[in-house]
Amino acid sequence: MSVVASSFQWLQRKKYQYEVTFSLYMLTPTEKFIFNSFLFLFSSMVLIAMTLYLPQHIAFLINRGFFYYNGDECAKSALASVLESSASTTVVEKVKETVVTAGSAARNTILGAGKEL
Repeated sequence: MSVVASSFQWLQRKKYQYEVTFSLYMLTPTEKFIFNSFLFLFSSMVLIAMTLYLPQHIAFLINRGFFYYNGDECAKSALASVLESSASTTVVEKVKETVVTAGSAARNTILGAGKEL
């Protein structure tokens, strides 16, 4: 048996499995065409959406996981400055002060430098 004949038989077997799995063998040719058209359109839309949006979504998930694992650099530097501060004030007061300055810096970054609420 040649390679072409065995490949053709394999394709016929796969077509038969497809028709039996989705019960297409009992439909008319027009109904088969309509079903296969909907299946093709749905599959192609899913494939196009995956190629367009999945890389961005994976990058977003990796960045979010990195953030959860390592934390925020601004918060780390604020905590380090609190821990290195002098003993004249309590740590709680320094944390409050640092949080207020970090919050106002974030607000100014979001709203633009020099703008007030």
